[in-house]
Amino acid sequence: MEMQSEFDRLLFFEHARKSAETTYAQNPLDADVQLDEVGRCIAGIITVLADATSKLEEALTVNPEKHDALWCLGNAHTSHAFLTPDMDEAKVYFEKATQCFQQAFDADPSNDLYRKSLEVTAKAPELHMEIHRHGPMQQTMAAEPSTSTSTKSSKKTKSSDLKYDIFGWVILAVGIVAWVGFAKSNMPPPPPPPPQ
Repeated sequence: MEMQSEFDRLLFFEHARKSAETTYAQNPLDADVQLDEVGRCIAGIITVLADATSKLEEALTVNPEKHDALWCLGNAHTSHAFLTPDMDEAKVYFEKATQCFQQAFDADPSNDLYRKSLEVTAKAPELHMEIHRHGPMQQTMAAEPSTSTSTKSSKKTKSSDLKYDIFGWVILAVGIVAWVGFAKSNMPPPPPPPPQ
């Protein structure tokens, strides 16, 4: 059953990718079309993040001290927060991420990655506000006609920067999901029950 679900999800993303490719080929300069396609992809990624979060939480019920799973869960929450435009909802995910990173760091204080993740998460809400503050503004600017070459160049750069930010988080989310799937498939079998 779970295998079918994964296959359906892969088909969905492949269809979304091909659809975006076709739409882009028809009109590569239409920013609204590009943003619509990105929005559809983000919706799918949020679903994948929710599944990954659920599986990581399940793994942590087996071993709550598994610091690498805590770190991955923190990353999943951070990715979900950045993909959530509502700041109040995003703050909840950032708080969960902070807790996960703190627990991972407490379990392995010598791990610099955990320490840095904890430090970066403290700054994440500011970055979230900045990204989402400029997102709608970029859509408005892209819709306005302009004759200035430097303004067009500036718009193109801002749009490109936003895309790189979004795709960076998308790649991180996909990497986490792949890592979780790989880790789960390579988990040792549970120990046999004690003889009675």
